[in-house]
Amino acid sequence: MRQVTLRLPDQLVTRLKQVSGERGDSVNAYAAAVLAAAVDPELEGDEVARVRARLARAGLLATAPHSAGPRPDDAAVSRARRAAGKGRPLSELVREGRG
Repeated sequence: MRQVTLRLPDQLVTRLKQVSGERGDSVNAYAAAVLAAAVDPELEGDEVARVRARLARAGLLATAPHSAGPRPDDAAVSRARRAAGKGRPLSELVREGRG
């Protein structure tokens, strides 16, 4: 994880502290969630949808998907899901001291 330093107006910092406190989040967690909502169109949920709508109205919403590589096709995702449950249970690995 990287650390980023931002210069923000005092009023914005005050508002970030207020809103994050009301939510029970740290300023960092709240700011990261807002920034993720701004640039990741894959995020969903009522709150994220509201944030994305506000960012879109302000002209600040990233519309191009992030470049994490091409999305796998549906068949590949289905195969991966079927294979995912076939490994050893984590509880066994922990019991053996390998967790």
